[in-house]
Amino acid sequence: MNSCLVVEDSRLARKEIVALIKDLGSFENIHEAQNAAEAQELLDQFDPEVLFLDIHLPGMDGFEFLESLDKIPQVIFTTAYDEYAIKSFEYNAIDYLLKPIKKARLEKAIEKLKTRNEPAEPTKKQLSLDQQIFVKDGDKCWFVKLKDISLFESVGNYSKVHFDNQKPLIHKSLNYLESVLDPSVFFRANRQQIINLNSIEKIVPWFNGKLKLELKTGEEIEVSRRQSQKIKNLYSI
Repeated sequence: MNSCLVVEDSRLARKEIVALIKDLGSFENIHEAQNAAEAQELLDQFDPEVLFLDIHLPGMDGFEFLESLDKIPQVIFTTAYDEYAIKSFEYNAIDYLLKPIKKARLEKAIEKLKTRNEPAEPTKKQLSLDQQIFVKDGDKCWFVKLKDISLFESVGNYSKVHFDNQKPLIHKSLNYLESVLDPSVFFRANRQQIINLNSIEKIVPWFNGKLKLELKTGEEIEVSRRQSQKIKNLYSI
């Protein structure tokens, strides 16, 4: 694994965790942050694969921080409290480590991480733009070509599909759709929405370096700060 980020407000605890990770030799690069703001900057800059995340952070706790992200890395929680263990797995956490963290316990967590990253099934096949998907909403049914879909929106474990003034739901998560859609056409604008780049009518500068996209269908999409930079690079803005 290439890199990880340790987010911990206690300098002593942070250095202890970093030392243990270095000792196990599983990561080439280890980054450190003492709060959510610093962590966000490092995520934007280095895109680490794994997050060792304390829950009790100043200003914004670990769960709130994850909720603010467009893309959540693989997470191993590190905390002195055991009452959040069940909640932590709502975020698909790899493990939940109680402080003080022992080397053997950390090693087990990293082994879980490696096991999860092993391919358990064939790589998902990318769908072509002319491929049709079946969509059913109540008594209505459609076969829709992917190129005719302007927008996917997350609704829990479902996704709302926008096409021809229709917005039915399909039982697929946005993360799953992102893994099978053509990334040169479908773009993750934020945590809740994937857009068809061919549906963009206008790109508008927005607050704090963000962009707003106006689609040909009339929808307005606010792009996250991180993804806004990707749009700027893509269109040489």
